[in-house]
Amino acid sequence: MSSPSFYLASHSPRRKELLTAWGFDFEVLSDKRMIEPDERPYPVEDPFEYVRRASIAKAVSAHAFLLAYPEIPMLPVLTADTIVFLDGKILRKPKDAKEATKMLKSLSGRAHTVMSAVSLAEIDGTISTKFSKSVVSFAPLSKEQIESYVASGEGMDKAGAYAIQGAAALFVDNLNGSYTGVVGLPAFETGILLNTIGINSTVSQKPNAPNE
Repeated sequence: MSSPSFYLASHSPRRKELLTAWGFDFEVLSDKRMIEPDERPYPVEDPFEYVRRASIAKAVSAHAFLLAYPEIPMLPVLTADTIVFLDGKILRKPKDAKEATKMLKSLSGRAHTVMSAVSLAEIDGTISTKFSKSVVSFAPLSKEQIESYVASGEGMDKAGAYAIQGAAALFVDNLNGSYTGVVGLPAFETGILLNTIGINSTVSQKPNAPNE
């Protein structure tokens, strides 16, 4: 097994699955000693600035952790943050089923914006960030659909209370933008950040199979 080229500082299994599918060698950076940055939006904050700030704060925190514990190998660190934005409000993860229901009712039959920021902290502390913006349209949802989906628990740890890669895909009648950005880690932007510092997908580096 090859050594990891970078860390993913995220608890999201979706981001881990995406990076693995894309053929990157990485390791999830998870340690109880790490300090989680405050991700609460400011009272008046542009959603773009918020998601960018949150992603960068995670990268700064993870890099500071590595500096504080030199016994842990120093590697670049990748972080990300995703939000749903509707009617001037940032929709993050619902606190409970009641809030999840309220979110889904607000999304029903309407278009909303999903913003994802991905940041890379290099070994010297330099941080670069890329941004993805997508517009997702939901078909009208019945009360029964919403109740059933909330009861499944699938959307409880997702921004906007839904997972487009799961059963909520059945709610989406149009997507303009990055599917992986809506999942939580935009592929194109992530690839650019990693490629810039010489980290490439092992899949894309494999030679083409000869024609039979």
